[in-house]
Amino acid sequence: MPSDFSILTIGHSNLPAERFIGLLQGAGVTAIADVRSVPFSRRFPWFSEKALAARLNAANIAYLPFGDSLGGRPRDPSLYRDGVADYEKMAQTAPFRAGLDRIGEAAGHYRVCLLCAEREPLDCHRCLLVARALKESGVALGHVLVDRTIEPHAETEERLLKLAGTADDLFMSRADRLAAAYQARAAKVAARFAE
Repeated sequence: MPSDFSILTIGHSNLPAERFIGLLQGAGVTAIADVRSVPFSRRFPWFSEKALAARLNAANIAYLPFGDSLGGRPRDPSLYRDGVADYEKMAQTAPFRAGLDRIGEAAGHYRVCLLCAEREPLDCHRCLLVARALKESGVALGHVLVDRTIEPHAETEERLLKLAGTADDLFMSRADRLAAAYQARAAKVAARFAE
């Protein structure tokens, strides 16, 4: 069981329920922190909140809802910029900071894995918003991938820099390149405001 990580993340995507549970068990997960704003799936009903909580319970994995504080689709229109969820502004809100504190408390009792829908961490707020904030507070993170590997968040950030085309920019510090890469990726994949 990988113990190098304090907190893990996973995207359920279109995985069959049994395979998803197997990935969690293989990573030693004992609690799912669901960071979906709307924990519901019409196409994959086994990932809707009640069905998922029951299935996790049967596998001795706790279900912890965090969509209200750590979800990627804020209800507050002021948390959007040009119609796109503003992750940096969201990260500064009191509910978000309280959600991070609750995750930290849960990690003291469980091996926590943040759950959202997107398979690729770089396509999801669980990585671009929540994991980024946790990393900045010193948490060691890993992303559970569908091939059963766990990608360290540092490797995910290296992929992010390459996607942004700034991995080798000599005129910016790594921290500035990474901040710009996070902003650019979030602008592409973050939730759009729906009136």
